[in-house]
Amino acid sequence: MTADAPITQDVLTLPRKLPEGGKINLVGQTREQLRETLIKLGTKEKQAKMRVGQIWQWIYQWGKRDFADMTNLSKALRADLAEHCVIEIPEVITKQVSEDGTRKYLVRIAGGHEVEVVYIPETDRGTLCISSQVGCTLTCSFCHTGTQKLVRNLTSAEIIGQVMMARDDLDEWPVPGTRSDDRTRRLSNIVLMGMGEPLYNFENVRDAMKIAMDPEGIQLSRRRITLSTSGVVPEIARTADEIGCMLAISFHATTDEVRDKLVPINKRWNLEKLLQALRDYPRVANSERITFEYVMLDRVNDSKEDAHRLVELIKGIPAKINLIPFNEWPGAPYKRSSGNRIHAFADIIHDAGYASPIRKPRGEDIMAACGQLKSATERARKSRKQIEAEAGLNS
Repeated sequence: MTADAPITQDVLTLPRKLPEGGKINLVGQTREQLRETLIKLGTKEKQAKMRVGQIWQWIYQWGKRDFADMTNLSKALRADLAEHCVIEIPEVITKQVSEDGTRKYLVRIAGGHEVEVVYIPETDRGTLCISSQVGCTLTCSFCHTGTQKLVRNLTSAEIIGQVMMARDDLDEWPVPGTRSDDRTRRLSNIVLMGMGEPLYNFENVRDAMKIAMDPEGIQLSRRRITLSTSGVVPEIARTADEIGCMLAISFHATTDEVRDKLVPINKRWNLEKLLQALRDYPRVANSERITFEYVMLDRVNDSKEDAHRLVELIKGIPAKINLIPFNEWPGAPYKRSSGNRIHAFADIIHDAGYASPIRKPRGEDIMAACGQLKSATERARKSRKQIEAEAGLNS
């Protein structure tokens, strides 16, 4: 194997073909794709841009799913749309509500696959954690999702559809003619931290997030969207250029030896390459810090020496460090660091001038916490020995 060979499996995602005579789902289409759809249905080119704007608002600003509700379109166009198109989002199979108010949804997508979506309410915000793949390309040894092999990438419709589904459940679509207000939204933030590696599904993630940020769509500020990557270095600069959202890095270790085991993609793009990409990140500034996510694993990456090394590694990068107490799951090969070790680690980071919040675990009673997501149909229990072997921990 060459030094540059991929450690994760190479994945070719073919576009899913609709069955003959199948209706076109307008959800997830870019404005240009929607314009082309309307022209194919007979809309004149001069009118198409205006019609796109009108339909876009009905779908993404007001949350309408019935073409009959789109009263500023002609009856003929509404009939054509109803005959040839649908407004379809993932179907909620189950919803669980934690004691702390966290909601976990199991949703079904095309092909009968399932993904999990989590809504986390806080006093000043409501964050939706969405998935970008069924399963995951990566095999991070501390992550329950990582024990489920990749099934396929989600389409842009399935990604933005998770946001629309949550707004349905939260009863948060504004009345036509009114505007949303970020300050009063129950769903005010999106994090791409659910199942999957978003940068291995870049185009679909980009198109979905552009809908979320569109001023005539769901209208979320780009600074309220955070994309988390394990370190797909070639796509990091593209994220700034083509999406413009905030960036989080699943970092989790301060040496290549430990990170190779925890986050195997490190064997392809090691700490040096990753940190250089972050230093070059076009949006890095004190006002737009990169978030380093660091899961606290007992006696693995939680020593005071690790904390001091972390401070040295990120020197010169405007950053904050999110310390995540490990969320245990059946068969997990690790244990959560003690409170004393976590706080000692946080103090070293804080004393070096970086914010180092310790994330309060949310939704643990419904397996909705960070690293615990795994679709129910794929949740076959693995033995601890199997998981350790796959993670390279018993070699």
